[in-house]
Amino acid sequence: MRILHVSDCFPPRLGGIEVQVDGLARAQHAAGHDVAVATATPGPGGAGPFPVDRLVAPMPWELPVGRSLTPVLDLRKPDVVHVHAGAVSPFAWRAVRRAGLEGVPVVLTVHSLWGPFSRTVYGRLVGGWTRRGLVVTAVSRAAAAPIERVVAGRAPVRIVSNGIDLAAWHADGTAPPQDAPDLLHVVAVGRLAPRKEPLNLLRLLRHVGERAPIRATVVGDGPARPRMERYLTRHRMDWVRLTGRLDRPGVRAVLADADVFVAPAARESFGLAALEARLAGVPVVAQAGSGVADFVESGREGLLGRTFPELSAALLRLAADHALRYRISAHNRGTEPVRCTWDAVLAAFDDCYALASAKTPLAHL
Repeated sequence: MRILHVSDCFPPRLGGIEVQVDGLARAQHAAGHDVAVATATPGPGGAGPFPVDRLVAPMPWELPVGRSLTPVLDLRKPDVVHVHAGAVSPFAWRAVRRAGLEGVPVVLTVHSLWGPFSRTVYGRLVGGWTRRGLVVTAVSRAAAAPIERVVAGRAPVRIVSNGIDLAAWHADGTAPPQDAPDLLHVVAVGRLAPRKEPLNLLRLLRHVGERAPIRATVVGDGPARPRMERYLTRHRMDWVRLTGRLDRPGVRAVLADADVFVAPAARESFGLAALEARLAGVPVVAQAGSGVADFVESGREGLLGRTFPELSAALLRLAADHALRYRISAHNRGTEPVRCTWDAVLAAFDDCYALASAKTPLAHL
């Protein structure tokens, strides 16, 4: 099958959507599909074993607005166009319209949680294109819920998990350490941007650190880092280490030394870093209403809460209860989230492509 992935953002930019689109394209290529990517992100022509068409428009700050997709559709002649959209994705949404007008089946994956703006603007776009065979997927139940309310049954909304290489992250199955650490090591990984609530993370660590002996490592970089550094200095939190961005081996090394992973952001559509921690055998503390709840059940893979006090209580409970941490860690080391394997993700998208092709009135030949 000829598959064209369309995404505003793609490597060398790094982020959740970029990692997922690149990983999905690589997995589909390895499975024998003819894969290409179109993006509005500048960079080299090829980021892997497939062509990358960079339709970059001259915009300030390299905003990923992009140029027309029509030449790429004429060149690649895809059997299906798989569009990937985040919170604000002008290039992706124009691609939905263009591919639909060309009679090409379209699958739209929404990687973010729709807020009021997205529900108003993008909901109209989705509703307008459902008659043309558009199939919509979301990366979690949390991400699917606002889309389903807007679409109101006019188009199928399927949940297809993000994919991950289990072998790269899964612990070796051995039991976690028996001895309780002198200092609970709390780890967080993610982009230091407002949507990830990095200052709320520091407030949570400060609140817990005043009540239990802990140390913390925060992996990642982003525009919020200067504010975080000032906060740490002001509150004398020298027991919190900001590492900056680390490569995959670096993140694995941090997780190997972690006792608890924390992801406090309420608007987390999936939580790939939390999934990596869960695979590494680390108990996860996260928001109950976020996408993390798709692969973390409270009391099994970690503890979930909906409010600051509940998240704080969860961390304090894990700090005090080594037996609970040991049980959760052993469970995480001994089980795998099957729906997140690339085999499961590829099979789910194959079904979506077939459905989109069957629903498209003027299917591309």
